[in-house]
Amino acid sequence: MRAVIQRVTSANVVINNNVRSSISNGLLILVGIEDSDTTEDLIWLSAKVVNLRIFNDADGVMNESIKDQGGDILVVSQFTLHASTKKGNRPSYIKASKPPVAIPLYEQFVQQLQTDLGKPVFTGEFGADMKVSLLNDGPVTIVIDTKNKE
Repeated sequence: MRAVIQRVTSANVVINNNVRSSISNGLLILVGIEDSDTTEDLIWLSAKVVNLRIFNDADGVMNESIKDQGGDILVVSQFTLHASTKKGNRPSYIKASKPPVAIPLYEQFVQQLQTDLGKPVFTGEFGADMKVSLLNDGPVTIVIDTKNKE
């Protein structure tokens, strides 16, 4: 799994001119799934996300997690995170999982985040044409690939 984690002061997802989800202070997570991803990947990624110390404490030091802050999470599926640009100028998405594989893992990831965070997690809609807006806070943007565990 690949995730782009952005600390935001606000973020929302609009589908067909209707707001699907909206959060204020928290994390916007763009997540891409490939066929080799497993339940272990999503459990590891969820734990990493909710415990990342990327929020300021009372002294202005990034020393608190989303869990410490009580912030919200918005998760959006994004198959383009697995784009290969090795050959030519048109990206290949061959590594990105097709919906029968990706949807169950995406839904499990959202459920795991809810369990680890202890509150509901907001989402986009898998496979929909979404308009995602955000106000990046910092900016703080972290990229994680569960295959590298970095």
